[in-house]
Amino acid sequence: MHELAVAESVVSSVLERTGDRRVSVVRLSIGRLAGVVPDALSFCFELASGGTPLQGASLEISEAHGRARCRSCESDFDLDDPILLCDCGSADVLLLSGRELSVTSVEVA
Repeated sequence: MHELAVAESVVSSVLERTGDRRVSVVRLSIGRLAGVVPDALSFCFELASGGTPLQGASLEISEAHGRARCRSCESDFDLDDPILLCDCGSADVLLLSGRELSVTSVEVA
């Protein structure tokens, strides 16, 4: 379960910015193609934040659609799964977004 490593990285990144201040909310934006299961990440976040100023903080996750451009017909389209296939039938696509994972905001108490 790589979500534990992701959760540990999020906790570490937030602690670098907030120090010893108590954190009440951490907000993440995760692309649907990032390979992260939001429920598993939430569970792992609780484990990783234990004993830190983030303990008890809520984790709010917004999922962003993937976006791609077809190199054959040059249309842009949304992706919700890792099947990179344009409606025109071409698999020659450029992934524009959907794999990102970022901390968008943090609330300190």
